[in-house]
Amino acid sequence: MLKRLFDFFSSLTALIFLLPFFFIVALLIAIEGGFPVFFTQTRIGKNKIPFQLLKFRTMVKDADKLGKITIGRRDPRVTNVGHFLRSYKLDELPQLLNILKGEMSVVGPRPEVEEYVNLYTEEQNKVFLAKPGLTDYASLKYINESEVLAKSSNPNKTYIEEIMPAKLQLNLKYIEEQGLLTDLKIIFKTISKIVS
Repeated sequence: MLKRLFDFFSSLTALIFLLPFFFIVALLIAIEGGFPVFFTQTRIGKNKIPFQLLKFRTMVKDADKLGKITIGRRDPRVTNVGHFLRSYKLDELPQLLNILKGEMSVVGPRPEVEEYVNLYTEEQNKVFLAKPGLTDYASLKYINESEVLAKSSNPNKTYIEEIMPAKLQLNLKYIEEQGLLTDLKIIFKTISKIVS
């Protein structure tokens, strides 16, 4: 209950404060590549319930049909505005609406697409005991994930065999340690990482 209250009021406050920024970003995206300015994708949430994750669109239209993995700066699907937004994780800010709606939390395991969820082991499926979040331990460790994948000759294989299992292990660690103090620590570390 306390976590939900924190999520609701923090996301509402952030959305009100960031509203002018949202308008500016939306305008820049529209000027460069037209509409829509938002990108939605089905992700798997708590108890394996699907929901529509919201982001600022950082790629050309229908880019997800060409693959779900982003391969750093060499990915030709990413727009100029998109590169800037991704560099500072600003494309994720519309997920504050997902948090406000109760589909996500500020802190929790990052939600994954069904294609990869289907590969989870029974132990890894325990991540669905928690509501997915905007940031977590895995987000901190793999903040430059797309740049790591850009160095791979087979990004999809590298993600499935190396990055995804490591991230899930960190997600399970979060579930064991979750609490208000843990969440606050992760939030401050995330802000610090993005700023630095």
